[in-house]
Amino acid sequence: MTLSMPDPTQLSDEQIREAVRDRYAASATAVIADLDTGGGCCSGPREGDAITRDLYAEGDADVPEGALAASLGCGNPTALAELRPGQVVLDLGSGGGIDVLLSARRVGPTGKAYGLDMTPEMLELARRNQVEAGVENAEFLQGTIEDIPLPDASVDVIISNCVINLAADKDVVLREAFRVLRPGGRLAVSDMVLRKRLPDVAMRAMALWTGCISGALLDTDYAERLGAAGFVDVGIEVTRALGADDLRGMATSIPADLIPADVDPESVIAEMDGAITSAFVRATRP
Repeated sequence: MTLSMPDPTQLSDEQIREAVRDRYAASATAVIADLDTGGGCCSGPREGDAITRDLYAEGDADVPEGALAASLGCGNPTALAELRPGQVVLDLGSGGGIDVLLSARRVGPTGKAYGLDMTPEMLELARRNQVEAGVENAEFLQGTIEDIPLPDASVDVIISNCVINLAADKDVVLREAFRVLRPGGRLAVSDMVLRKRLPDVAMRAMALWTGCISGALLDTDYAERLGAAGFVDVGIEVTRALGADDLRGMATSIPADLIPADVDPESVIAEMDGAITSAFVRATRP
């Protein structure tokens, strides 16, 4: 419920991208520091977070602790994407690499998993995790999801975990995803999706944008944009909804001095109750 400056509604696409990069660079740097000092990172950042908690089953979490600790997603797309041996998979915004490493195992030695991220610190962590996991059929690329550094029609499945909502221009991202998918290829992403419009105070909070809330699309808008990009068979399945108690828990992490005096947190929470969901978004390139 903070109006922490700057206001994302007044920023350019590049300024929003820079704010997102800064937040996730800090997350990766903290995980790397914990790993280097034996700080037990994997027990920390997930606990109590209504968006990110309990996403991976015990078997899925059999990856380096740095990959799990740096996972700031809202779902587990690898469990829902129905990956098959021999496929080429691309993870948009791959972070610490957990979904890439899990995907690489599912597609096997005849397949390949790419991870794309714009944050050098996250790429450093992901490559470190890849070495620790001993996964050879994965590759991490630096770049933005608005300009994917892969050829046309080169990917069978695109996954992503709570990243598309962070992009300032979702239409460009979806067109790029369509471009690199082969005919018949599938988009299978976890993302934050709204059931109703958020109050203005939330839309103007950069902390809520970089925290995967205020940049999220309405479910109907998401479906329409996928169709405009050329996708068919669009489906949006809610996997988790945030209620008032979840929002109160998240609000406790906001320093009191960042909440404007004229904002009543409880009234904002009441407006946002039931609006925010994690969802699995499916679509196909004809």
